[in-house]
Parts: sequence; C-alpha cells; structure tokens
Amino acid sequence: MAEQPAAAAAVGREGEGGDISLQDVLSERIDEAQRTKNGSNMIRVFISSTFTDMSSERKALLERAYPEVLAFCRSLGLVFEVVDLRWGIRSDLSGDHEACEIFLHEIKSCQRISAGPAFIALLGNRYGHRSLPRLIPEKLFEVLLSKLSKKPEGTKQLNEWFLKDNNAVPPTYVLQPITTHFPHYNDLRPESGPQRDKNLLSWRSTETQVLQLLRFAATDAEAAGDITADQKQDFFTSVIVQEFEQGLWKNSSEPSALLFVREIPRQKVRDGPKRLAKYLDLTADGLLDKDVMGLLATLKSRLYATRQKILNLHCVELSKGSIDPTRKEHTQYLDSVCEQFVSQMKDRIRAVVDSLVVGRQRKIWGNIEEEREEISDWGVEEVVQHATMSIELCKDLYGREGLLGKLCCAMWESTNVYHTPLVVHGNAGMGKTALMCKLAQEMRSVLEDGTGVVIRLLSDRHPQRPDIDHVLRYVCLQICLCYGLALPSPLTANTHLELLRFFGNILTEVSQQGKTVLIILDALDQLSDQHHAHKLHWMPSDLPPNVHLVVSMDTNSETFANMRMKLKSLENFFEVERLSRDEGKQMMESYLLASQRTLTPEQSNTTLQSFEQTGSPLHLTLILSAVKRWTSFTPLTAVHLGTNTQEMMSQLFLMLEEKHGKELVGGALGYITLAREGLLETELRDIMSLDDDIICEVYKYSLPPSPSLIRLPPLLWARLRRDLEDLLVERWTCGVAAIAFNNRHLYEAVSARYLTSQQRGRSVRILAEYFLGRWSGKLKPVALPGLSLVLSDRKVPPQPLWFAPGLANVRKLQELPHHLLHAGLWDELRQEVIGSAEWLYCKIRVCGVSSVIQDLDQCSQYMDCIETRLIRDTLLLIKPSLDFLDGHMETFLFYTELLARLSSLATVFPSVIGQLCRQCEERSLLCPEPILIPKCSFLQQPGGALQHTLTGLLGGVLCVDICVEAGLLVAGSDSGMVAAWSLADQRLVHSLLGHTGEVLSVKVIVNVAECFSLAADGSLRRWSLVNGQQLHCIQEAVPVDSTPSSVHLHLSEQLICVYTRTQVKMWKLDGAELLLSRSDDDGSVVLGVLGASVFRLCDSGLVRISHPVNEPQTVDTRLENSQRSLTPVKSVMLPKRGKVFVVSKEGFLYQISTTGRQTVVKFLLVPSLLSVTEDEKILIAGSEQTLSLFHIDQDSVDGFLDLQHDDSVLSSCVSSDCRLLVSGAADQLIRIWSVTTGALLDTLCGSDSPVTSVLLYHGFVVSASTAASSVHLWNLKYDTRHKPIVHIPAGCAHVVVTKDADRVFYVRQQSQTEVLSWNNNTGSISERLPVSAEVCCLEVAQHKRLLFCGLISGTVLIYPLALPQETLCIPPPESLSRVLCLAVSSQEKHMAVAYEDSVCLFEITTRDSFPTVDGPLKGFPLSLLHAPLSSMALLSDRRLLYGTNCGEVKLYDFCNSSSSDLEPQRSRVTCVTVNNRGNHALVGSEDAVQRLWSLSPLVLDHTMEYKGLFFEGVLSAAFSDNDQFVFTGSQDRSVQVWDVATGNLLYVQYVYSPVVRMVTFKNGFMALSQQGSVIREVFHCPDHVSPDYNPIRNVKAHYRVTSKEKTDRVDRAVQQGSKSILQDYNPAQFNLNLTNMFQEKPSSTCLIL
Repeated sequence: MAEQPAAAAAVGREGEGGDISLQDVLSERIDEAQRTKNGSNMIRVFISSTFTDMSSERKALLERAYPEVLAFCRSLGLVFEVVDLRWGIRSDLSGDHEACEIFLHEIKSCQRISAGPAFIALLGNRYGHRSLPRLIPEKLFEVLLSKLSKKPEGTKQLNEWFLKDNNAVPPTYVLQPITTHFPHYNDLRPESGPQRDKNLLSWRSTETQVLQLLRFAATDAEAAGDITADQKQDFFTSVIVQEFEQGLWKNSSEPSALLFVREIPRQKVRDGPKRLAKYLDLTADGLLDKDVMGLLATLKSRLYATRQKILNLHCVELSKGSIDPTRKEHTQYLDSVCEQFVSQMKDRIRAVVDSLVVGRQRKIWGNIEEEREEISDWGVEEVVQHATMSIELCKDLYGREGLLGKLCCAMWESTNVYHTPLVVHGNAGMGKTALMCKLAQEMRSVLEDGTGVVIRLLSDRHPQRPDIDHVLRYVCLQICLCYGLALPSPLTANTHLELLRFFGNILTEVSQQGKTVLIILDALDQLSDQHHAHKLHWMPSDLPPNVHLVVSMDTNSETFANMRMKLKSLENFFEVERLSRDEGKQMMESYLLASQRTLTPEQSNTTLQSFEQTGSPLHLTLILSAVKRWTSFTPLTAVHLGTNTQEMMSQLFLMLEEKHGKELVGGALGYITLAREGLLETELRDIMSLDDDIICEVYKYSLPPSPSLIRLPPLLWARLRRDLEDLLVERWTCGVAAIAFNNRHLYEAVSARYLTSQQRGRSVRILAEYFLGRWSGKLKPVALPGLSLVLSDRKVPPQPLWFAPGLANVRKLQELPHHLLHAGLWDELRQEVIGSAEWLYCKIRVCGVSSVIQDLDQCSQYMDCIETRLIRDTLLLIKPSLDFLDGHMETFLFYTELLARLSSLATVFPSVIGQLCRQCEERSLLCPEPILIPKCSFLQQPGGALQHTLTGLLGGVLCVDICVEAGLLVAGSDSGMVAAWSLADQRLVHSLLGHTGEVLSVKVIVNVAECFSLAADGSLRRWSLVNGQQLHCIQEAVPVDSTPSSVHLHLSEQLICVYTRTQVKMWKLDGAELLLSRSDDDGSVVLGVLGASVFRLCDSGLVRISHPVNEPQTVDTRLENSQRSLTPVKSVMLPKRGKVFVVSKEGFLYQISTTGRQTVVKFLLVPSLLSVTEDEKILIAGSEQTLSLFHIDQDSVDGFLDLQHDDSVLSSCVSSDCRLLVSGAADQLIRIWSVTTGALLDTLCGSDSPVTSVLLYHGFVVSASTAASSVHLWNLKYDTRHKPIVHIPAGCAHVVVTKDADRVFYVRQQSQTEVLSWNNNTGSISERLPVSAEVCCLEVAQHKRLLFCGLISGTVLIYPLALPQETLCIPPPESLSRVLCLAVSSQEKHMAVAYEDSVCLFEITTRDSFPTVDGPLKGFPLSLLHAPLSSMALLSDRRLLYGTNCGEVKLYDFCNSSSSDLEPQRSRVTCVTVNNRGNHALVGSEDAVQRLWSLSPLVLDHTMEYKGLFFEGVLSAAFSDNDQFVFTGSQDRSVQVWDVATGNLLYVQYVYSPVVRMVTFKNGFMALSQQGSVIREVFHCPDHVSPDYNPIRNVKAHYRVTSKEKTDRVDRAVQQGSKSILQDYNPAQFNLNLTNMFQEKPSSTCLIL
C-alpha cells in the first residue's frame, strides 16, 4: 500500500514542467496568475474603438461575427465573451471620470483570463477623446501649478476642479465629479432638459480650458526638465491610445490581439468636416483638428511599423459622410471585416486548443469523449482551489495569537496518543475561516517536516452546500497522493459506506507509517443534508496518533449541538470571540495599507466606534470596503456606517443604488444570488438584457441606439462590477470563471432586500428562459417609457444541450433544472429534463449521477409527481453500475438500462416514463453499433413497496430487533458484525465490532438506547446505541460455536438470561454480577425462562419450575399424556399470562404456569415457527407451507385461520392492533394478511432470498435473510400502480420458459418433488404439478406445447400444456437409472432422453389429436467409465450432439449408429445449442472456452473465449431466427452476441444475474435469469460496423476468437467421423418395443396417468 501509484507520480511530474504539482500545493507554492492562464477555457476579448467612429463595424461584428466565433468556441469547449464597453451608448455621461480606468482594468482582466486572443483594436479616422486625468500625483500637480503662477485664473480653476486627497498613499489630487459644479450634467429628466444642455456646454468649455492649462503647464515643466516626456504625454493622449498601449504594446504576444484599421482615401467636396463629424476629430468651431490629426497619423505609423502581422487594413470611401450597409461596396467591406475577424479568431483559438500544456492536452470543458482521467487529475484542481483560497484568507487574520497557540498546543500534546477532533466555533462573521486557514499555515512550522495539511473550506460554493461524500472523496485523494497510498477505486469513491471505510483505513495507515497529517474542515454547518451529515456519524470520535482533525462551525447551528453530544469533553472546544478595538485597528491599518489608502484621525475613530459595537471581522471588512473610498475631504456628515453586519450591508446596497440605479443593482445581485453555481459575466449581461425592468430603468429618459436590438450597455455592468469588487469572487471550475459573492451572509442580505416572493419568481423565470434558450433569435416585447410595445432582439445565445457531438452545455446542465422548478415551469421541466433520456444521460456523464439524483430529489420536494420519484429511484438502481464504470457508461447502454427497468411502467405512466421509454427505444434503433434492445422490464424496477435497502453488514443477517423509542434497527450477521440504522432516515448509525463469531441474537433494552448481542464466539456484549461504544462484555456466556436455533437471549426488568437446552446463565441487567450458571447433566431440557423462573423438562414428563435467583424452592408438575415419552419441539413465553407454551412432537400443546398449573390440548402441527402476539391473545404456528393462528382464551387454544403459502414459512409477525400479519417464506416473498378475514392483502417481491426475519414498525415491514447481507424496509402504503412484476423465486433448481414467455415452469431448490407452473402475465402460480420423485431436468416442446419432466427414478413425465390435468409418462429403463437431461429436436418430431447408462430416441406424435410419444426408436449405451451427460441437443436428422461432465463432446448419429468425437472442452459442458437449420451448434462449458461447430460437414468454425472480471463459463445459448447470430448467457451475469459467420463478438450486455435459460425470440431471445426474471430482447445490428468498435468497452472482461481454415478442419473431421462406438451398443439395456415402434397406435412406452 505504500507504493506510490502511477497517478500520484504523474501529478508530481507536472511540477517539473512548471505546472502545479500537489507538493507545490501542500507547500503553498502557488502562482495564481499562472494557474489561471494555464487552465483557462475562456476566450474573452476587449473591443477597443471610439464611441461613434466604428459603430457600423461593431454592429456588424455583433450581428454576424460574434455568433459564429461563439459557436466555434463552444464546439471546442471554450467560453467566448466580448467586452465592448462602448456598445449601446454614444458617450460617457456618468461624470465621475472613471471610464478610462474601467476600460484599462477590463483589458487587463481579458488578458488575465483569456486563453487566446484578448484585445481587438478598431481604428478609423478619429484619435478619440482626450479626457482630463482623474488622478494626478501630488508632486506632479504642484509642479504644474508652479508653471501657472502667472495665470491666477488658471490656478484658481485647477484648484476648483482638483482637490488634494491625503487619504491616498502617496497623496493625490482628485478631479471632482462634473456634477460638483454642474449639477444637471447627467440629469436626464425631461423637465431638466434646458439646465442639462447648459451644463453640457459649460462642461465642454471647462474641460477644454482645464486641459489647455494642464498641457501648457506640462509643456513648460517638460522643457524645464521638471517632468518626463511620458508624464507630459499623458495630458495629450486619448483614451483609445491608452487602451492600445495596454492591449497591443504592453502585451507583446501578437496572437492575443487583432488590429483593424479603416482609411478614408478621398472625400467629395460637398462632404465637409461637419458632415464627417462622426468619423473625424473636429475643433469646437467645426474645423478639422490638425493637432489631433497629427497625433492620429503618428499612431497609425507606429501600428503599421510594429503590428504588421495582426494588421487588417481597409480603404473605404464614405457615402454621405457615413457607412451605409445598404450600399454594395460598404456591405462588402463589412463582410470582409467580419470574415477576417472570424477566420483569424478561429486560427488563434484553434492554436490554443491544439497547444500542449506540460505534455498534456488542454482539458475540454463538457467533453464526454475524452479519455478517462486518472482519479488524481480530477482532484488536483480542487486541492489547488482550496489551498489558494486558504493562502489568500490568511492575510485577513489579525490577532487570535492566543487561540492559535492553544490549538497548536492541543495538537502537539495529542500527537502520540489516540485523541478526539478539535472544534473551533463562534458566531457568524467572527473570522473562523481565516483562523482555520492561518492554523494550517502555522502548523506546518509546529509539526514535523513532511506533514500533509488538508484544508477544505466548505462554504466556498455557497449557496450550494457540498455533500459529505464529495468532501471525504477529495480529502482521501489528497492524503493518498501526499503519502503515496493506493487511491480509492471509482466504486469506493462513489459509495458512501465504502468511502467511510476507506477514510478510516487511510487515517490508520498514515498513523501506522509514522506520518503526520492535519485535516482542517471549515464550516461543517454548511454541509448538505445528504447522508444526514449534520449528525456527524461520518466523523471518527477517536483519531489515531499523528492524525489531527480540526473542524469549525457556527455556535448556533444544529451541527454544533450534535458535536457537543458526540464529544462529551469541553476541553476540545475552542470559541472564536469578538475582536478588541486594538485588534480591529490593526486589521483596519493593514487593510488600508494594502489598498494604498489611509484615513484621517476623525474618520478612523468613527470607523472603529462602529466596529466596536459588534467586534466582528466581517462587519469591519464591510465597513472598510466603504471607507477606503473616502477622501480626506469627505465630510463625516455625508456618510453613515451600519452598527452591525446586516445594517452595513444595507448601507452598501443603498450607496450602490444611488450611483447605479435600484433595478440594475437589485437585478445583478439578485441573479448572482439565485444562480446555483454562480454566473459567468457574459451570462449575467445576457440575463439582465432580458430583464425588462432593468431595460426600462436604463432607457427611462433616452431611447436605445436601435429599438430592434436592445441590450444592457456593457459599460453599466462594468461600472457596477468595479464597485462590487470587495463583495465578489471569481470561482474557477474546469477553466471557467463564474462570479459569486465571497461571503454567504451576502446571499441572505440580498435575498431579504431584493428578492421578495414576486420578484424572486420573476427573476427565476428569466433565468429559466435564458438557459432554455427561449429568446435566442426571437423578438422579445418590452414597453419602454414613452413608447408603445417594442419587439426587440436581445442578442442572447442559443442554449442547445450539446454544443458539438460529445460536447455538452455544462452551464445549462448546472442551472436549468433548478430554475425551471422554482419558476413553476413544470411542464417544461418534465419535457426538457425529467422526461428527456438525452438530458439524463448528458448530465450523468458531465456532472455525475449523484447530481441528477439531487435534481430529482429537489423536484420531488415541490412537485407532486410520482413519475419523478420513480425516475430518481431508477437512477439510484443504476448508480452502482455507473460508479463501477466511473460514470463512463455509453449512451445506448444507458438507454437500454432505462428500458430494462421502466418498460413495464410506460403504459401506467405515459406522460413522462412512457415518453422516456419511447425516446430510449427510438434512439436505440438508430444506434450505429450492435445493440440489444429490451422489450420488457427484467432488471429491478423502481417503485413498489420496497423503500430502502439498508446495507453495511457483512454476511447473512441472523437476527434483528427494533428500539422503538430511539427509532433504531439493530441487526447481527454471521460475520460477527452488529449494525444499527436509523429508521427515520435509513442511515447506518453504528457498526458495532467485537464479536469473532456469528451473532446469534440481538435484543434492545426497552426505554434505553442500548442493546445486547450474543455470538457464537461465546461472548455477550452490551452496546450504547447513542455513541456506538461497547459498554460491557461477558465471555463464555454460551458454548462456542452454538447455533441460532439452540441459544436464547432473554431480558427482563432486572435480569439478563442466556439459555440453551442444557444450560442457563443469569446476570443483573447491568451485566456486572453473575447470578446463576447452571448446566444440567441429568438429561433434563430447558423449556424456557420467564422472568427469574426457569422451566425444565425432566424424565417421564416432569416439569421443574425453579426460581434460582430469588427463592430456593422449586415447583414440580407432571405433564398429562406424557407417561411414555415427550419430545418438545417448540416453546414460547407468555410473560403477561405467566405461562410457557410447549408443543411436543407427539401432537400436544402444554400450557404451564409459574405456579405449576398446566393444561394440555391436542395440537396436530409440528411447528418450525411458534410465537404469540404482543397482547398474548393469538398464538401463531408455522409448519411447512401453512401458518396457523389460534385464539388464546384462558386455558383453551382454538384455531381460527390457516394461511397457505407456496413454500415453507420461515418468519412472521403481527401488528400491535392484531389486524395485520406479515409472513416471510422460502419462496422469497413477503405476504400481508388480514388477521380478521384471513384474506391475502398483498404480496411483496424483491427480497431475492428466503425471508427469515420480519418485523413491523409504523406501517413499514423490516425483512432480512440469512442468505443476504442487507435489510429491506417496505412501505405498506405504497402506490400499487408501480408495483413491480412478481417473478419466480431466485436460484431455482430447474427452469424452462415457453417461447412467448407466458409460462415458466420451475422446481424450487428446497422442494424438488413438484413442478410449479408460473403465469408470467398474472405474476402468480397457476398450477402445481406433483411428481413422484425428485426432478432432475425440465424441457419444453415450444410448438407442440409439451412439458417434459425427467425424474431421479428414470421416469419422464409429459404434461400437455393445453391439458395439464392429463399426464403422460415414459417409464424408467430397466436399470432404473436417473434421467440426466432431455432434448427436443427443432421440428419437435423427436426427443432424446439421457440416462446415467444410456441415451434413447423417442418420436413425438399425436393420436386422435392427443400428443403421445413413441419409442424408444433408437438408443446407445454408456459405459460405466463414461462421464455423465451434462447437456445435449437433438438435430432434426436424428443426430445427437452432447457434452459430459468431464468436457467430452460427441456427435452421435441414431440413423447409422455412428459416433464422432469433437474437440473436448476443458471443463464440464454446460450448454449445447443447435441453430434452427440444424447446421451449426454452440458448445459451452464452465470455463471461458466455447466452440461454434459447423455440423454439415462437421467442422470447428470458431473457438470463442470470453472471461468476465470474476467469473467465466457459459450457462445458456440461443440462435437468432435467421441463424445469423448466437446469444450466450455467462456466469459473469452478462449476455454476449456472436456473429456465426465470423465468430466475432458483437455485443456484451450486463444483466445483473446469470442467464440460465434461453430460447429464440424473433430477431432476439427470451431468457430466464437466475434471479427469476424473464428477459425479452431484440438484437439490432447495422450493416456496417466501425473497425474501431470495441464490444467490451462497457464491461470488465477479456475475449479472444480463433477461427481455423475450413479445409484443414474438414480432413480432420472426416477422420474423426470414421470412428464408431457401435460395438458398445447393447439393445438389451433398453426397454425397446420394436414391434410397436412403427404401428399406428398409441405407444406402449407412453402411458396416460
């Protein structure tokens, strides 16, 4: 186990190439920028152009180019996003001067995120707006002021517009918002129109004046050498040039940018400057700005010289001063721009996808056709993610040194001993997460080198809550990779109980190796409810040495309350308390320093006063996000800080609303809150563009640029995004970044403020419609203020399920079901999700089956839809197979699984399940590869009474008991394990280990959550059902190797009693004191124990009643009718009546009281089962197939019901009100009876093993079997519409099925002297056919409808199915040897009977329309040394092909009495099947080899070897109708399809149970599984199959086909055919009536019985 797996080694190698290795993560060596860039699956491009100059080009790109590039990116698993901040607006009217900073920030963001191109430059004939700088450093500004000393008016004007901010570090002069001096500048209300126009003109004049002053001063300063040329140039450069600097020149990677330049070659005279104002830079008086034109020419020269490779140059002559898309040359120009954009973007993106990252191809998002990843690959991303967040959050921790020291000390002291987990708790917002992250960092220095630190921040995906399996899976993965341990298999990693065992085992393994590991789980209260994780049963209470577990949680959570119950000692609980003022001040100063800000003393004091009211780090963080924007001249009267976290959040929201608008802020925050997995920024912009309330607010006072195309201007979101930076976080998943809140409390605050019930419903509907793609390519109506209804295209992308073959729309899969459900779009939910086979398969492959099950669980909570629950249960049934295949189940295999489980429900539930089955069948018929298509339900189907299967035990269940008060079920198994489950939530609560022998009995102590278990190792143990701890152990309580039937455990109020037939032991209930230990050697038998009274049967019917604990006296009474002998069979205690009932073998029932009084009544039953009801009014006795009920009335016992079963009754119980009786039988059925009427109310099938224990609990039946390790929980109030089809019992000794599958004939393993006829249509036994001896074999003549039954006596019984009451008989041979096997020819004219010493041929005929059998016509003897025949097939030409137990295979010709030896098998021949034409035969055996023979001439065509993962061997076979294919059923629980001509394996289907019988059915087969299910399937095979097709890719198996040259084999076959065994033929051995053989009358060898 210590060997490093290949996967771990591969991860380690990644670090060598510069990528991130797991060791880097553990050592905190993580480069976030490199991680983002290498792993990004996003193409985000910034479009840089002036506001108006290139508007036609931008519109053409939006309508034509972007959709094509989007589709291309999607087909490669990439997200394509365009950031065009100038779209939808003509100029920046905000007046805060932040636009340039926002543009540059977005360019940097695109360059950081985009895996490919990030910058698109569009340049025409405008240089762009040269705006005033918002910030000027203090020293630079003062230099500029000094140059204006001779211009006092200019100095005054600069000082009016630029104020010094001493809160900036270093101090900076800040340009004041335009509204400071021109309050109506951005007032768009109609009534403010004149003032606004005036303010606009005033600002333009002022801006020009201030710019001229700054340029004048800068020119002088540069000439004087006071500033640099670059500093001067900042006052002359336009915004677009600054963008070009960032996008084209600072990033030297040419493939990340594209450049489009448009030149205007010449203009007509009439096209004066004013007409070209949109395309040229003009001065205030309307003339060309020559200075700007010079700057533009310089810019273009630089571009042509340095960016030639990415340059796309166009010369366009304007028409009437504009680009007119209706003109041909302009259309061609726009088409050319779009084509160049598309082709060049595709080339660059394709290069990214084809590039290798450290020797591996980039992982494609949503690709289901990628090669299966190593388990380590899908874990490293999560490990990196949590480690990165941990490192970042450590920076936010201030103070807490004392608490950190206590935690470190506690771990240090417990390193070398067993210890309990440490618990960190505190109120919300107290900084527990930051503390846990800092602890991880600190412990690396405290613990020894090589310590692995595993940290999981469970609130990182809020509002999604992680399930405990997901958390433990990745914890186990990281530990295994860190220490080189074996990784969990996919099946283990996806099975809850197996995962828990694995988790415990690796902790033990690490400890035993002397290694140290620290596991930190933050915010346990954020775990989902799956597996009831908040109950903490998954968490070990005792940790081995060197293993440390630290968890955190909210003090007010349910999880904390459960933790206090789990860990009794308070020493391991550490509370995170509020921060002091000094600690808050330290945190504030560090935060502001990192932001290059500070505060004035007054501002600082105000901030700390507000913080002191809570002492919460979260509260302080929210305060700081607001105060860092304060300038030194911000008056305190203009600000307000919330006194607590909730109030501060409200204050932040209010500030955002005042700046950006309430609808925009509420919409953006609301959609982020409602999204399940966060939202991509492009999604959020699309969704807000669909929100009419937001659109109406945006265009409240102005019209959109184009009423036919309305979207949210991207700049509005960019501004809001900038102000939300402290509240949002990027979540990277599979290389895609979504935005979400960085704190779960923000979700609650946003929900409370913005998501009222009505608004939530409207927003969720918009989300649902977006992910449905409802408005893609369609016009959506909107009523804009001042306009009538407008139909506009919102330009949202389509949302197909698949972007390309094998490439899924992951975001749709993640979001759509949730939003459809909560929007009330339930019809769409049923149509698109629940009832879509394609959706179910797609999401299972991409997100995992657990994700789909969770979706359906959520739907079931809101929708009263039984079909949803049935489909969910179906996926639960399929989940083990999916886990075994690591989720990589093929499409059509999934469809056939659904059909095989749901077909029988399709007609009952047509709307969803019926639709699902139709889809599966239709898609299966289109499968391009061979496939078996189910035509009935033959796998376990959902629904019915079976609600839960409780697992966790090893071995068969021997005993069960229920603790009613605690709602716990306790069971003991033959492996020595005791398990306890909660019946409320069906989870395994405890696995009680300690016994080394099978558990004989378990008993729950009434009113106490404790139980006793008694085992064959002799020990009696007492357990706490609260914490699973062993409380007491008594050794040698019973003899070692006792059996369950021989030992009894009895509990009374004060005593524990264990007794056998000869021994009684008693202890006080606490187990501390042995009160009695007595063994009787005088031959007496212990009948029972009642309280402290012991009943013994001595010689001659004397019963001795003793009270050994309390009184020394004994009471003797002699039983009536017992003078000769008395053999007790069963006894039962009646404590309320103070009696013991004893049934004797002689046919009497004795009632014996503790006083010695006794009565006796006749009792003709010899019960194997004896019990009484809780009120002791009814006695229940089971004998063979009858369960009898008796009224107990004082001394009389009167029978009133006999309940007949189809097999032996093994268990029973009666409800507390004595109205219902539940019985379990050997036929694997549970029957529900009315005690009042004796009516059979229901029959429950699905146990698949004899039901040896049943209990009733609150309307549920608990059943168990000694042959199964699981316990079943059945709901008696289920919907009978989805009751599963009842099938024959599993594991029958012999079975045959008719061709139409309407009848199944079988012989039970335990009762082999009758043949049962099962009506498959009604699901019940139709007839019982008694036989005179044990049945050896069964066969059916399908067309003549005859059942043949071979007996151990040598007799063959023949039952005409049309007249089952008429039985024919072929008498046994003179030797009376048993019948080994039977065979009927394909035309059903002959049959062969194989005995132990001979084989005989009979003719099947009719006499007066009545079937009969003549013969034997022929026969041949078998020598004593000849191995017994095991299987055979009779050809229509009277040749018999047979195989033996030793593997011999022979072909005997009855016509010429010749025999041919065929190549033998290596083991017992289990299957000999001949095709319909009689020219091919398949011979299979218990090993992996099966051979396909050509019979005319006798030639071996193919040797086909097939071996499953654990089993091998063929059990049954059948040829298709056209003899083109042969179907085989194998021991590995699969069905194979082989091509007869080539021997090729065409298809393998796993059917969960070995197929024991097969018959031809149309172009498929009919079969019976060992579980008793009838399988009906057809085979679909296309004409051409791909040479790359692999038939075993969905199963764990190996196969090989060997085909020999026929010419060689013919010669050998002729030689073998010359050999004859005629000399061994002895007619005297057969009961032949040669005289009657050819006479036209009934055969004397076929008798009518």
